[in-house]
Amino acid sequence: MSPSAARGAPIGSESARARISSALGPVAVFAATAVVIAVVLAFLLLPIVALVVYQPLGTLLHDFNSQVSTDAIKVSLKTNLIAMGLTLVLGTPFAYAIGRHRFPGRSVVITLVELPLVMPPAVAGIGLLVAYGRLGLLGHQLTALGIDLGLTQAAVVMAIILVASPFYLRGAIGAFEAIDPTVLDVAGTLGAGPLRRMLRVALPLASAGLGASAALCFARGIGEFGATILFAGSFQGSTQTLPLAVYSLFDANLGQAIAVGVLLLIVSAAILLTAKLLGSWTGSISTSLSRGGRSISAQRSA
Repeated sequence: MSPSAARGAPIGSESARARISSALGPVAVFAATAVVIAVVLAFLLLPIVALVVYQPLGTLLHDFNSQVSTDAIKVSLKTNLIAMGLTLVLGTPFAYAIGRHRFPGRSVVITLVELPLVMPPAVAGIGLLVAYGRLGLLGHQLTALGIDLGLTQAAVVMAIILVASPFYLRGAIGAFEAIDPTVLDVAGTLGAGPLRRMLRVALPLASAGLGASAALCFARGIGEFGATILFAGSFQGSTQTLPLAVYSLFDANLGQAIAVGVLLLIVSAAILLTAKLLGSWTGSISTSLSRGGRSISAQRSA
């Protein structure tokens, strides 16, 4: 055998191993990725599946109709709708002012808005109690006016607004910040005042972000527990929301607690689906409006 042939054998073997490694590399990466995805999905979905299949379907449906579940649904929907309405009415102009203007201390204001996002809900509940309770900072003044907020549905609404509204406010500020200033300037040159620019131009353009933020806010409010139980208590038919009903039923009737948990799961899924549908619909509208504004601006500059 010639020296060149002797040297060629290991070279050919190395090239074969390199080809095998290059062929197996993508397969190994795909397999590892599939395993990671499967593990993460299994971890996230197993508790959800367990809630649904823990007891027979007939028992689950029967527990849906319990008086505790019915009362909790009514209280949750009523208080969350009121809180959502107040957040939209008061929070949207606030977010527009912060999002479209620059002023000294703006970053401080945004930080204060974000603070409840990282504040433990129990701390928020204690804060409400020592601020608006009978022995709180404003307790005597409110009592003199005949207003008693503690352990009432008004307290539930206040707890939801404190904990959930920052999800809407922060998202709305970002949505208004993302609007092309040219579009608003064009509306101003066409005679639209500040209020009309906000209502007729800025709101449609920011509708996708506003819708998604409102859905997150509503979902957070539906799931609120800590601040509510400390400031409003847990009284069936009055202040007991769905999460509080799960807590109160956990020791007394696990089956009904699971049924209420499944109801919360259904509501959360419905909110998420609605947010995605609204986002895709309003996103197409805002894109059309933005393109229309830019085309008008180009025509005027030409």
